[in-house]
Amino acid sequence: MSEEIKGHCLCGAVKITVTGPLGDISACHCDLCTRWSGSVQMGIEVPQERVEITGPVKTHRSSPIGKRAWCDTCGSAVWFRYPEGPDAGYFELAPGLFDNAGGAKLVRIVYADRHPDGYALAGDVQRVSKAEYEAKHPFVEEKTNAVS
Repeated sequence: MSEEIKGHCLCGAVKITVTGPLGDISACHCDLCTRWSGSVQMGIEVPQERVEITGPVKTHRSSPIGKRAWCDTCGSAVWFRYPEGPDAGYFELAPGLFDNAGGAKLVRIVYADRHPDGYALAGDVQRVSKAEYEAKHPFVEEKTNAVS
């Protein structure tokens, strides 16, 4: 029997169950992630087929390459995902949904060269610049206003 890791949003209305281990944590300093999270966006990568999410989740297609979700009751971030392309099929679940981030560890910082002047994440982690990331993942500043 596989382990189950359970988490929930701030108010408890959205519940998450992950079957099997959580992945690693990636952080992002791009403009869209910074605005959505209020600082640096972090996500734990998990294949969608191992994740069960229940509760009042709302989604927003923040760009042609990204979709984000939150609890419609308390506003807690739930996930980010690529709806299509090479990274489709995975959730980047908000680490705060799980006690102690589910034991996951920060391993990568994307847009590392775009962190605010007032702070930077420390540690021996992979750092990917804006140019390096955008060479592999087309980035689109345009956003849509679709809420579902």
